[in-house]
Amino acid sequence: MINIILNGEKKEFKTENGALSVAELVEIRNLKGFFAVELNLKIINKEDYNSTLIKDGDSIEIVSFAGGG
Repeated sequence: MINIILNGEKKEFKTENGALSVAELVEIRNLKGFFAVELNLKIINKEDYNSTLIKDGDSIEIVSFAGGG
């Protein structure tokens, strides 16, 4: 189990190894389209989602982009 702050809210996730990859979080949240993931104030590149681990106490912000005029 890990406890994180996700978009300003405390969340708890079950894990087998005490960590969760950004890719796993994206899948759990069913994110689609254009979005950015910030882990502890650092933007994570999409190619790094599988290798970047979220650990207990981390802070994550997920921002979706919307078009308009």
